[in-house]
Amino acid sequence: MLPDYAGIKGSGLFFFVAVFCYTPCMPRTKRICPAGEVFHVLNRSVARMTLFEKPDDYAAFMRVVEETWAKIPLPIYAMSVMPNHWHFVVRPQTDTQLTEFFQRLTVTHTMRWHAHYSTGGSGHLYQGRFKSFPIQSDDHLLTVMRYVERNPLRANLVKRAEEWEYGSAWARQQKGDSPAWLAKLKNPPLPRQWRSLVNKPQTDAELTTVRKCITRGTPFGDDKWTSNTAIRLSLESTTRPRGRPRKET
Repeated sequence: MLPDYAGIKGSGLFFFVAVFCYTPCMPRTKRICPAGEVFHVLNRSVARMTLFEKPDDYAAFMRVVEETWAKIPLPIYAMSVMPNHWHFVVRPQTDTQLTEFFQRLTVTHTMRWHAHYSTGGSGHLYQGRFKSFPIQSDDHLLTVMRYVERNPLRANLVKRAEEWEYGSAWARQQKGDSPAWLAKLKNPPLPRQWRSLVNKPQTDAELTTVRKCITRGTPFGDDKWTSNTAIRLSLESTTRPRGRPRKET
């Protein structure tokens, strides 16, 4: 029998307690995630502990995704759930939708995880609030989607990306039976050979750039778009070199 962490599913009290316990670890700065922009979103467990020990744990999380999406239908283009973290690629339809979706997803999963493992509902499960970065809607978006869907393959969890049941690569091949949360990408459209592309390794340059964007929250696109987006979303600090500026001699 699959655990659904559901003995507390409808409890407003548990939801209040979970929000109260979880919120203090979130940064106080306001997250700007405007409607129409595409974002990569990631969150990791505290100290990179294993969140998903067995298939039932993954299945329970996927149910939380489905329940959250039913209440907040955020368009999801790609996602992958890994042993101690998860990735999503999304396009919010309102300025608050992204934050609302991932706060509810993370808080609900934390609440149910603690209840299922009898850990008293206390203590942080995730490192904090999710990390995100905006993506230009062209080949840069396809690069990030490949990165996300290739995650289980890079980690040697499967031999082909679409074999990983807890992500969009698997969901995409279900055709008429694909989950409701999986949005169809229209601009740019997915290449016909998408499955083959996902299963081909990405270049070191692609991996390095995407990982830098994940770490720093830097917009991912061409130079002009990145500069304009950084200014528009108050992300200028993510595009500057780290460390103290060199002294003039």
